[in-house]
Amino acid sequence: MTAMLRAEAMVERWALATPFVISRERFDDVAVVVVTLDDGRNRGRGESCPVGHYGETPAGVLAQVETMLTALRAGSVWADIHDYFPAGAARNAVDCAVWDLRARQEATPVWAVLGLPGPKAVESAFTISIDTPDAMATAARAATGHAMLKLKLGGAEDSARVAAIRVAVPDKRLIADINEGWTPEDFARHMPAMAAAGIEMVEQPFRAGMDALLADCDRSLPIGADESCHVAADVAKLAGHYDVVNIKLDKTGGLTEAVRLLRAAQAAGLDAMVGCMLGTSLAMAPAMLLASACRFVDLDAPLLMGRDRVPALTYRGGWIDPPAPGLWG
Repeated sequence: MTAMLRAEAMVERWALATPFVISRERFDDVAVVVVTLDDGRNRGRGESCPVGHYGETPAGVLAQVETMLTALRAGSVWADIHDYFPAGAARNAVDCAVWDLRARQEATPVWAVLGLPGPKAVESAFTISIDTPDAMATAARAATGHAMLKLKLGGAEDSARVAAIRVAVPDKRLIADINEGWTPEDFARHMPAMAAAGIEMVEQPFRAGMDALLADCDRSLPIGADESCHVAADVAKLAGHYDVVNIKLDKTGGLTEAVRLLRAAQAAGLDAMVGCMLGTSLAMAPAMLLASACRFVDLDAPLLMGRDRVPALTYRGGWIDPPAPGLWG
């Protein structure tokens, strides 16, 4: 980066195609923060989604981003200052914009600069919002072209929900995301139904910080860490409690830390999942670089939006093609 760098950030609000509902909240639209870096010849962009559950607001993230951009405008090298800023949506937007700009300056794809395998088409889960058992079964049946569904759960009817969905879609692969919605008693009550429905992974059953309780639970199904795992340093506390870590760039604070988290999980013998918050294809594109190394992929957010960016990722049913250079990277 040079002192001549033009750096801008703005908040955009995008409507969703239908309300998105999880155990703790409902979304009708989503605010994203977009960072643009321009050296006069090349432009790099990054997008992030402020997460209220983690204490983030669009205005607060924008203020954090401006602090980072001030340093870049003054000539700071991002690799030298990256770790001084906290993980989260603000650093994610800047980090992804930096990688996009660097790729264009060097005429080399981001994956090659990072020493990652070239991205390939991957199959993603499609999310079904929490609702009544009948409504979720109807939504699952309507998700034609998607071979894997991610079920948003976290309530008293969870056993009935998965049973109804399995009857509705007997051949689809299913994973379940509890979003911290269970107690240990709920876990004991609902896990037999999860196993009977062929659920392949149960994600974040307990609130973050309650991870040790999983040591005494029946873990016959793989258990995934989402809210309990943000950065590579978190992996050490997950051993013996979780089998999968969900890597989201809005948690890690960008692709740089996401790659560190992936490698830390692999070194610890944990499987990885690459997931996302709500957002457009611009936010999903950097995560695609991790997808081929992950057991589960959940990058369906653009399919939940009322519209997407142009250019956008290409979704072919449940499959996502690698991002075109015109989008990112």
